[in-house]
Amino acid sequence: MLNCILIDDEALARDVLEGYLSRLDFIGPVHQFGNAYDALLYLENHEADILFLDIEMPGMNGLDFLKILPHPPITVFTTAYRDYAFEGFELGVIDFLLKPISFPRFVQTIHKIRDFLSLKEQNARLEDNPASDLSTSIFVKSGVQRIKLTVDDVVYIQGLKDYAIIYTTTGKIVLKGSIKAMHDIFPRNQFIRVHKSFIVAVARITRIERNRLVLTGSSKDSSPIPIGRNYKEDVEKALTNLRS
Repeated sequence: MLNCILIDDEALARDVLEGYLSRLDFIGPVHQFGNAYDALLYLENHEADILFLDIEMPGMNGLDFLKILPHPPITVFTTAYRDYAFEGFELGVIDFLLKPISFPRFVQTIHKIRDFLSLKEQNARLEDNPASDLSTSIFVKSGVQRIKLTVDDVVYIQGLKDYAIIYTTTGKIVLKGSIKAMHDIFPRNQFIRVHKSFIVAVARITRIERNRLVLTGSSKDSSPIPIGRNYKEDVEKALTNLRS
């Protein structure tokens, strides 16, 4: 059973989400808060598995609230403002729900959370890979299994706090480790860091839409990948080399 907290200054928005959560048999207690300060006091003595967090609130906003949490729960931003999605990625938010939130879109988020928790429990980690093999394959240990990841099958990698989610053409795997560690391991001539929280396979880039990359071969639940302001020049160089 997963414990959830909802933080939103709009009571109706909280009630809608609590109604959605009540339809799920694996959700335990749900606690509502109309402001970040009350939620902060609650979290000093209680734990939560999932946090649904509004951003634009009087007093302390959702961004500042999340930044001061030493060990935040799995967090989903719920907001009427699309522009906050990029900041959410940098704070390790697992998903971004744009208001008004429909139940089907909410269910997609719940599936993403459950997938992450399930993969996280497998305690997967990178094996010691000889440098000479890294250009073609990488071995990962998950439980008693030793999984071979073919580099050409990797589409992109997302950093989520202390974990990295590797998305491939056939599925995904969650590893304990930072996005920086992944950047150091995957071959630099094939992968490029495009955001504080994302690394993509250069060959998978199909086009740029505003400040986002559209990739080929990614799973159906993936969205365009944001380009961080500090990474634009590197992305343009990689695309230029790809075309030449």
